[in-house]
Amino acid sequence: MSDREHYVEKAKAKIDQWNADIDKMKAKVDEAEADTKIEYQKQLEEMRAKRDEAEAKLKEVAEAGDDAWSEMKAGFDKAWDNISGAFEKAVSRFK
Repeated sequence: MSDREHYVEKAKAKIDQWNADIDKMKAKVDEAEADTKIEYQKQLEEMRAKRDEAEAKLKEVAEAGDDAWSEMKAGFDKAWDNISGAFEKAVSRFK
């Protein structure tokens, strides 16, 4: 497995974990009282948006040519850190 394939698989695993977190948060939203439910719903939408953003960036990296891979990896790492931080911040609001 190439470095890029390993990198993509690792990122996909993290997105799968985020999907599980989103499912857990959805259950909390469903159980919440009306006033809390609105705030939870906003956080859930933010989490989904960040997940979708990460998936789009990952697709770009996965489809990049070998020459572009090393250049894209640096940009992806920075974007991933930002997306991941925002996702984790949204998750922490549920706790």
